[in-house]
Amino acid sequence: MTEKRPKVAMFSAVNFRPGFQITFDNGYTASVQWGYGNYCGRRGDALHEPFRSKDDVEGFSIDAEIACRNPDGDFCNVKCWFPHDDVRGHCTPSEVLQFLNDVASMSD
Repeated sequence: MTEKRPKVAMFSAVNFRPGFQITFDNGYTASVQWGYGNYCGRRGDALHEPFRSKDDVEGFSIDAEIACRNPDGDFCNVKCWFPHDDVRGHCTPSEVLQFLNDVASMSD
C-alpha cells in the first residue's frame, strides 16, 4: 500500500542521499536526485561514499534524475517527460526547472 502524501507544499530530504523532493499545493511530488544508483553522471559512485564540502566536486553532479508522484503516491507521467520509464535521467538544470514548473501546474 502506498503512503498518502501530505496535501501541503513541503520540501523533504531523501534518505541521506543527494537530492530533494517537493510536494506542491496540488499534491504532486517532484523528485530530483543525483548520486549512486540514480541516472546521472554520479551513477557509479560508491554506495556509501560520503559527500564532502562544496569545494569538493564529489558532492555535486552536472545532471540529475527526475520523477513525479501523484497525490496517492504513485509514479505518474508529466507532460510526456517519461516516455519509457517512471523516471528520466541525465537532466540539465534548465530541464529540472521546467519539470518542477510542469509538476507544480498539474491538476487532477
